[in-house]
Amino acid sequence: MSEILRASGLYKSYKMGQSKIEVLRGLNLSVQSGRFIAIVGASGSGKSTLLHILGALDEPDAGSVEFEGKRLDKLGAGRLNQFRNKMVGFVFQFYHLLDELNVLENVMLPAMAQSGIVGWLKRRAGARKHAKSLLEQLGLSDRITHKPYQLSGGERQRVAIARALMNKPRLLLADEPTGNLDSETGNGILKILEELNGNGQTIVMVTHDEKNAHRAQRVIRLADGKIV
Repeated sequence: MSEILRASGLYKSYKMGQSKIEVLRGLNLSVQSGRFIAIVGASGSGKSTLLHILGALDEPDAGSVEFEGKRLDKLGAGRLNQFRNKMVGFVFQFYHLLDELNVLENVMLPAMAQSGIVGWLKRRAGARKHAKSLLEQLGLSDRITHKPYQLSGGERQRVAIARALMNKPRLLLADEPTGNLDSETGNGILKILEELNGNGQTIVMVTHDEKNAHRAQRVIRLADGKIV
């Protein structure tokens, strides 16, 4: 397997009033293509901060992240936006769906963001077909015209996963994807992640749940901003 992602010497801290909270302390991590990795640790151990840095949603104070051999901090703003939109799919605990849009429109958002108006008019039919295919794959073909507030928590998370997959990302980052769900519904979401990984999707998932973590192929434990 080839290496898709490498983090080297990551440091990150935040100011809280007069105090400085050190979240990551020289962390190193390598992710192989096609793997399903779980990052586990107590609250405040740096799990979500690490995931956000890996996906270029945040920047480290020191250290670097390489994606397929290219350092993210060397990319210009335009190429970094392309990386976030095309190469990485994000799944969060709180779904982040837009209630004014229906399910199909929410899933199509990454494809819309990728194109200008003229480009979108050319690509819209193909994007719509792909979005419908993803929703069918996730058991939501009868929900495409519903608004997010008309769905259950598990259905919303499946919509969020479909949206994350819309641009066929090389890497899927999931931050506590079952955190808002009961155990049965959460188990269904984990099965979806396992199936995606079985089809070759690289996944890095943050979780505080040991049982969920062991559904992954590799478990990484964080404590005090370091891998232990």
